[in-house]
Amino acid sequence: MSIQTSNMNRISFLPLSSIRRPIVPVLDEDKIGRMIETLSRTDPDAIDDGLPPIDVLRVRKNGKDWYFGFGGCHRFQAYERTGKQTVKCKVVPVTESMLKMYVGGSVAEMFKDRPADAPSGPGTTVV
Repeated sequence: MSIQTSNMNRISFLPLSSIRRPIVPVLDEDKIGRMIETLSRTDPDAIDDGLPPIDVLRVRKNGKDWYFGFGGCHRFQAYERTGKQTVKCKVVPVTESMLKMYVGGSVAEMFKDRPADAPSGPGTTVV
């Protein structure tokens, strides 16, 4: 959880495949291993899987939602390695120009390949 989302109570569940991660992470394998252990001790269908939500930026462009993750790289890896399809997120709506602060001049490239696989809107909400 970041300072930007510390007061956000709204949790969304997004398909892992719908979240773009433009920055290559530097990973600590021990940290990922501990997170995988945490996930393995919880019910796979439980809302609280033992890990905090991942902060995800959402840009609405041309009628579609595009999701971007810049933090939470160890949680992403733990979810991927355990085969989890959906992840717990705090979705922060931003504009394309705000996204540019993270990716600079390559912002146009962020919208080229595919739209987000997630349905339009912020997802399933749990308090």
